[in-house]
Amino acid sequence: MDLSKNTAENVEFIIEAIKEKLKVMNIGAIKPSHFNGDMYEELHEIYAMVMKKSTFSPNEMEAIAEELGKLRNS
Repeated sequence: MDLSKNTAENVEFIIEAIKEKLKVMNIGAIKPSHFNGDMYEELHEIYAMVMKKSTFSPNEMEAIAEELGKLRNS
């Protein structure tokens, strides 16, 4: 998959990968439909950072969730 391209499929892949990596408890709270391509670069940066780490502190998980919340469609 070429994540350098801003497509709906890539947004969905990135969100699902982040959810899986962070093992988000409330999976329904984060859905690919909540995001659009306008914030793709920022979303991709979060994805890259999440994929590089093997574990996350509670504070890191909270910060990531806050950043994702900022990128959600209004």
